[in-house]
Amino acid sequence: MPLLNAPLNTELRIIKILVDEKTKRHLENLGILVNAKITILSLSEGNAIIKVKNGRLALNKSTALKIFVA
Repeated sequence: MPLLNAPLNTELRIIKILVDEKTKRHLENLGILVNAKITILSLSEGNAIIKVKNGRLALNKSTALKIFVA
């Protein structure tokens, strides 16, 4: 399911990222990669704040829709 449809405050695993290579490399540098565990902390107007490892990141709606979790 897309990141924006996932439940809040539940540990999820990223299963697919459908972005261009440049964006994918950037996300990987931030710790967002396939099989990484994340937690969605907040959703607001399609934007998401997620917890990755020990940090928090904000994702805009267009990027969050391209990240699929289970």
